Amino acid sequence: MIYLDNAATSWPKPPAVLKAMTEALELAGGNPGRSGHRLSIAAARVIYNTREEIARFFGISDPLRVIFTGNATHALNLAIKGILKPGDRVVTTSMEHNSVMRPLRYLEKQGVCLDIVRCAADGSLNIKDIAAAIDLKTKLVVITHASNIVGTILPVAEVCAAAHNTGALVLVDAAQTAGAIPIDMKTMGIDLLAFTGHKELQGPTGIGGLVISDDFDILQMEPLLCGGTGSRSEFEEQPDDLPDKYESGTGNLVGIAGLEAGLKWITARGINEIRTYHQKLTRHLIDGLSAITGVKIYGTLSPENSVSIVSFTIEGKRVSEIGLRLDEEYGVLARVGLHCAPAAHKTIGSFPEGTVRFAPGIFTTADDIEEVIQAISRIVRE
Repeated sequence: MIYLDNAATSWPKPPAVLKAMTEALELAGGNPGRSGHRLSIAAARVIYNTREEIARFFGISDPLRVIFTGNATHALNLAIKGILKPGDRVVTTSMEHNSVMRPLRYLEKQGVCLDIVRCAADGSLNIKDIAAAIDLKTKLVVITHASNIVGTILPVAEVCAAAHNTGALVLVDAAQTAGAIPIDMKTMGIDLLAFTGHKELQGPTGIGGLVISDDFDILQMEPLLCGGTGSRSEFEEQPDDLPDKYESGTGNLVGIAGLEAGLKWITARGINEIRTYHQKLTRHLIDGLSAITGVKIYGTLSPENSVSIVSFTIEGKRVSEIGLRLDEEYGVLARVGLHCAPAAHKTIGSFPEGTVRFAPGIFTTADDIEEVIQAISRIVRE
C-alpha cells in the first residue's frame, strides 16, 4: 500500500505518538483541572507542557494563549464567530476550504459583509488585489496559508502587513502548513492561527487549536462555547481569563499527549529538513506526471511555492474512476473530488468534478512516487 492522502490525515504516525497516547491513559488518566489528586495533576501537566511546545513552535511567548479545540474547523469557527458581528466587514480569498467559507456564508446571512478576493488559476494570490479589498471598514481578514487543493502557499506576511495598515485583524488557516513549513506568528504578523493536529503535526485526529498572538486583545473575541472549566466554579458566568474563556468541558487529554509527541518528533527531525524532503518528493511527482500525455496538473508546479500536494486530472477519465483503480489495482490511496473546497475548484477550473489529489508525507519514499507515476501511466494507456 502507498498512502498519498496526507493532506487529509497523515499516516502512519511516529511510534512516539502512539506511545505517548497510551502513557497518557495509563499514567495520567485523571481529569485535568477538576481535582487535586495525583492523576488529575499529571493530566494537567501533560496539557500545559503541550501548550508550551505549541507556543514555542509558532513563536508566541504565552502558553496560555494556546486554545485547544477538536480540529482546525472548530478553531476557525471560534475565531470567526467570536469576532464578527452583523454590520462588520470580512475579507477572504477564493481558495478557502469550507471550514472558512461555510461559517462566513452563515454570518453573511446574519448581516456580515463578505468580500471574496479571487485568486489566479494556479491558486496564487496577488497581494495588490487583496490589499485593495482591505479598507478601514474591514474588521477581519481570513486566509488559508496553503491551498488544500493545489498546495499553493499564499503571501500571509504581506497580507498581515496590509491588514494591519487599516487596523484589521488576520486569522490564518494553517491546516496544511503547520508542521510542514516554518511559522513564526510574531515575525509574520499573524493575529490568530488555526491548526489541526492530525496532518503534518503527526498527531491523532480529534485535536487542534487556535493560537492567539501575544498582542491580541481577547475582549475582541467572544467564546464559542460556555460551560465547566474547572476554574472559578463559584460563578455561573464564563471566566474571562485564558485559556478557560475559550475551553469548556473536559479536553482531549489523549489527543493532546499525542500532539505533544508529534511536535517533539518534528522538532527533533527539523522542520527545514522535512520541508526539503517534501519538496524533493513533490518535484519527482510533478516531473513524472508532466511527462504523461493526457495528464493535467493544477497549481504553480513549483515545490518551492507550495506544500506537498499535487492535484491532477486525466483527459477522458473521471476522477472517481481513477481513484478507485489506484486503490483496487495498485494499492495507491489518494483523495478525489472537491476536497471540501468548491470555491477553490471553481478558481482553478476543475469544478464540478474536482481532481485527483496526491499528498506525499514524511514517510513516503522516492520508490513510492515512482510506482505511482507508473500506475498513472498505465491507467492513461488502458
